[in-house]
Amino acid sequence: MRTYTLLPLTAALVLVACSPLTPVHHKTYQLTILHTNDHHGRFWQNSNGEYGMAARKTVIDQIRQEVAAQGGYTLLLDGGDVNTGVPESDMQDAVPDFKGMNLLGYDAMAVGNHEFDKPISVLEMQRKLANFPMLSANIYRGEQRMFAPYKMFNLDGLRVAVLGLTTEDTQRMVSPENVQGIEFRKPQAEAAALVPELRTKADVVIAATHMGHYENGNHGTQAEGDVELARAVKGLDMIVGGHTQNPACMKAENVLDRAYVPGTPCQPDRQNGTWIVQAHEWGKYVGRADFTYRDGVFTLVKYQLIPINLKRSVTGADGKPQLQTYTAPIAENTDMLALLKPYQEHGQALLSQPVGSADARIEGDRSVVRNQPAALGVLIARSMMEKTGADLAIVNSGGVRDSLPAGQLTYRHVLTVHPFGNTIGVARLSGQELLDYLHAAVRMSPGSGAFPQFAGVELVIEAGKVQSARIAGKALDLQASYQLAINNFMAQGGDGYPKLQQHPSYRDTGFVDADVLRAYIQKHSPLKAADYAPGNAVVRR
Repeated sequence: MRTYTLLPLTAALVLVACSPLTPVHHKTYQLTILHTNDHHGRFWQNSNGEYGMAARKTVIDQIRQEVAAQGGYTLLLDGGDVNTGVPESDMQDAVPDFKGMNLLGYDAMAVGNHEFDKPISVLEMQRKLANFPMLSANIYRGEQRMFAPYKMFNLDGLRVAVLGLTTEDTQRMVSPENVQGIEFRKPQAEAAALVPELRTKADVVIAATHMGHYENGNHGTQAEGDVELARAVKGLDMIVGGHTQNPACMKAENVLDRAYVPGTPCQPDRQNGTWIVQAHEWGKYVGRADFTYRDGVFTLVKYQLIPINLKRSVTGADGKPQLQTYTAPIAENTDMLALLKPYQEHGQALLSQPVGSADARIEGDRSVVRNQPAALGVLIARSMMEKTGADLAIVNSGGVRDSLPAGQLTYRHVLTVHPFGNTIGVARLSGQELLDYLHAAVRMSPGSGAFPQFAGVELVIEAGKVQSARIAGKALDLQASYQLAINNFMAQGGDGYPKLQQHPSYRDTGFVDADVLRAYIQKHSPLKAADYAPGNAVVRR
């Protein structure tokens, strides 16, 4: 049973009559914090039967029942970014996702940067739809906070405050018109002002944040994240985070376990007395932190990341590869399936609707795109530049799976071109760094999926090396800086590309390549195939 401080008057009188307003002396309270983050539209399981809200509900319901049977209490929190990820959700403004969160019984969520991907009217609709508060102390309209800064919970006398914070980078990560008149102030400053106040009102103070978990606080050119917050602001018992979309499991002090295996033990980060957790992304895990509270002492008893039907490839009895769950399979909750199935079916139907047209075939066949500059490679790279504001873009040809036909184009055509759901990343590179990256790109062998497609740059290549490069009509300046857009597969070192994901300036925008291409087609239709002819932009001698 969960009880809250914000109750109708009659309910409040009953609560006062039967429950203390502050913790009982010498009583041990059991509190379990469940958490997720960076859902990004994944309300339905993927094609391999992984994650999805229906299986998530089965797990959460079981944990709540277990904790309640032991006399404990649970809170379910989210680290933000419900929006943007798969078309079935995006085309329905994440309505199924927020309704699913209501049925899951979320208690609060942090506001993420992707909550601003669409016009404010959509965000306001989502706020009204949610049966739980969207929290952020550092987002302002004028001198007024746009969201509630925190929420108080009274769990039979144990007072828990949940403070919301959002990365200040949101201002530069979303369309300017969506945040016009909105200010994203420094989260640390807001927390420093509010946490002392909350410590007078609450026994446990938790921050639900969308700021990112950076190993040892090494945030590079990104805004400061959870580690830096915990080090700067004393008094936070726990940070439930999001934004960087990694399991915050530590191999050693200040050393992230980058090879974390689902289902194995996870040691959360701890900084300045504050526990820091993050549950990867997409509902792949439900994080579970079991605490006790007794006479002012808040103790972590156990922490785990529970994989939601995540699978690995194993060799079957017939010698062929097959998928197997890391842990015992989780059944899908029938109530959640009944709620979400109509949205999934409607989303599938929307995929057949027109998104634009082309006056002629836009070439992207494998035999062409893996061997020479191709029109579809140029179009895709331009769509990435337009979405991110990058100076240039590079696309591995293995990420281009088909041509766009002449005539009417549907979203299914787009997904045939981009079936992998890669996201777009950007990095701010010096001229020398960019030249080094271009050298690596042009060395990729023709005929391979690594073969590069370009936009925004003119190249002359001799003997496998860049002899000259021009960006926006000007020679590449080794002392200047440029923003490069690539997909996350390349950023991770896919196809042998340099691992830009490790560059201090790299950030994953979260924008899915198929959605970016669809939006570009909608905006520029009817597409003129001749506009994307590669011409002599890339010359090999």
